Amino acid sequence: MSASTTADKALETVTMRAVSWRLMPFLLAAYVICYIDRVNVGFAALQMNKAVGIDPKTYGLGAGIFFVGYFILEVPSNLALERFGASKWIARIMLTWGAVSAAFALIGGPTSFLVLRFLLGAAEAGFFPGVILYLTYWFPAVYRAKIVGIFMVGIPLAGMIGSPISGAVLDMDGFLGLGGWQWIYIIEAAPAIVAGIVAFFWLTDKPEDARWLPPEQRTWLARTLEIERSRAPRIAHNSVWKVMTNKYVLIMALVYAGAACASTALALWMPQLVKPFGLTNFQIGLVNAIPFAIAAVWMVLWGYHSDRTGERVWHNALPLGWMVIAMIAVFWAHSLWTIVPLLTLIAAGTYASKGPFWALSSEWLGTTAAAAGLAQINALGNLASFFSNYMIGWIRDETGSYALALMPIAIVATIGTICVVVIGRNQPRTRAVAVAVQH
Repeated sequence: MSASTTADKALETVTMRAVSWRLMPFLLAAYVICYIDRVNVGFAALQMNKAVGIDPKTYGLGAGIFFVGYFILEVPSNLALERFGASKWIARIMLTWGAVSAAFALIGGPTSFLVLRFLLGAAEAGFFPGVILYLTYWFPAVYRAKIVGIFMVGIPLAGMIGSPISGAVLDMDGFLGLGGWQWIYIIEAAPAIVAGIVAFFWLTDKPEDARWLPPEQRTWLARTLEIERSRAPRIAHNSVWKVMTNKYVLIMALVYAGAACASTALALWMPQLVKPFGLTNFQIGLVNAIPFAIAAVWMVLWGYHSDRTGERVWHNALPLGWMVIAMIAVFWAHSLWTIVPLLTLIAAGTYASKGPFWALSSEWLGTTAAAAGLAQINALGNLASFFSNYMIGWIRDETGSYALALMPIAIVATIGTICVVVIGRNQPRTRAVAVAVQH
């Protein structure tokens, strides 16, 4: 290795370490807060549903209607982030969702529950795809599966951290005349508002503006990303509508739907699934944390392996496949000792697939199509969660079986697994050439 190559590698290493330590702790913490506020309704429901008269069908509708507001504003929000900058727009998103989340303490019945769930989805729209887009401004493609995996570990971390906390807060029932479910919303909304203020001052929109990087590192990073953007194949048009309706974007949305539906099902229904085993609220929180804790570790390791090998397609397909098998096996799980390992496999599958999935999607889209394309994939994938959560509530209410209620998700995930293998079977690895996506 020549002296210049060694110097370049050293510059790359120190630059990416500085960027990672500057951005990732805050973004990870923000996503943990985001996901706790999105899914704390799963624990609140243990008291709230009875207190304000919400039946399983209405709860399933409310759990899912979040994604309708989310879907409507997802793409416009991502385009706004590109226009106004990440620091301003991510701060706006966090402040808005924090305020709406706190308002859940005022729920008086099914109607206000449904309205606030819709508004929460609208308020949060754009945060996740906005951050994924933001990461493409800072990290070359070879780092993205690992970096996206680290960011998305916020989902299982939210379950791991939020579950015991929510279970304990439920025991505040009656304090100052409020229900424990109301305290969950109040206490867990506050960090979003604080983080929204911090985001405005902490996040830097582009590497060129990063005064916290030495000039040499700033120049190297900006030049490297620009070279990568100029060489990367991409969708052959810049029209937002054509990007949103591109067949590969729509197929990738279908691939993502299975993992998205499983992720929200775990967060919103798992407390109710383990409650019949005679656990206290706090014990439910501890048991609920186990699958998320294991999935968090596996998610990072899986993303690292995808980056190290440059392979994306099978790193998407395999986790989705074992997730489907675990869902089917729930039919034969009749004790806590059998249901928890299966829930862990489901969690590990849905979360492990996400880092490689978003790395693959951003590589296929290229820079010009990323803002609209990533948002569209995320919006459509999560819109499926509206239908899946409503169906879980409906099937659970009609049959009393959570295992049967999971089957629509298993079917979608199976189709997605087949799709990603078929469309990716002839594509080269990341370290070679990114795939060209054409109509």
